[in-house]
Amino acid sequence: MAYDDNNVFAKILRGEIPAKPVYEDEFALAFNDIRPQAPIHVLVIPKGKYVAVDDFGTQASPEEIAGFWRAVSRVAELVGATGEGFRLICNSGPNSLQEVPHFHAHILGGKRFGAMLV
Repeated sequence: MAYDDNNVFAKILRGEIPAKPVYEDEFALAFNDIRPQAPIHVLVIPKGKYVAVDDFGTQASPEEIAGFWRAVSRVAELVGATGEGFRLICNSGPNSLQEVPHFHAHILGGKRFGAMLV
């Protein structure tokens, strides 16, 4: 699947849609999800044009990959998710119900979760 420059996260990265950053560095931008599924629900997106995790893993530079995952760890700590634990979700493709075709990670925390899959 080709990257769509008109997806909502691309527009956020270009400043066309406002977002209040929780964290930002040269590799990633993090902001609160507009439809939170937990008391803590933050999205972390890479600044590069990657459709899903498999695209990111095969096409991103080693620096982008390390920088992104370091950002995820920093964000989890910044938002207070690391103390009691958190769930990290990266949906990839239509069967996972990935809604935005720009690779991203969901950090969810602030409560006890049930089973991962039903």
